[in-house]
Amino acid sequence: MNRAIENRARDRKVTAHIADHHEHAQARDWRKSMSDNVALALIVYTGLQIFMTVNALKAGFSSILPYIALVFLVGGIIPACRWFERRWINLDDTEAHDPQLGGAYHRDQIALWVLAIGLPVLMTAAFKAIF
Repeated sequence: MNRAIENRARDRKVTAHIADHHEHAQARDWRKSMSDNVALALIVYTGLQIFMTVNALKAGFSSILPYIALVFLVGGIIPACRWFERRWINLDDTEAHDPQLGGAYHRDQIALWVLAIGLPVLMTAAFKAIF
């Protein structure tokens, strides 16, 4: 009888451990997610700068200036993107899977994408207004 009780208790512990491990493995890793968002946002930002802002600058200048401006515009956004990533990359393993950080993650994610898409659009509008 005692042996059956011990076996059931052991089985429950194993089942609980497997469930905890599975839940932890399924939880979102905020560090990786933000890093992926930063990488994609940089690609989108650069693409928008190339196709929108540089074309607007080309209308006003026929020299190499639009391409030099592109280098500075892309180089200038990297520190902001690193700031977003740095906030999340230093989390330990427990914090990186904490569902309570979801709200803060989504705020940063929205701010990153507003910056990545909004900045080229605003700059293009400004350059078109000037030139």
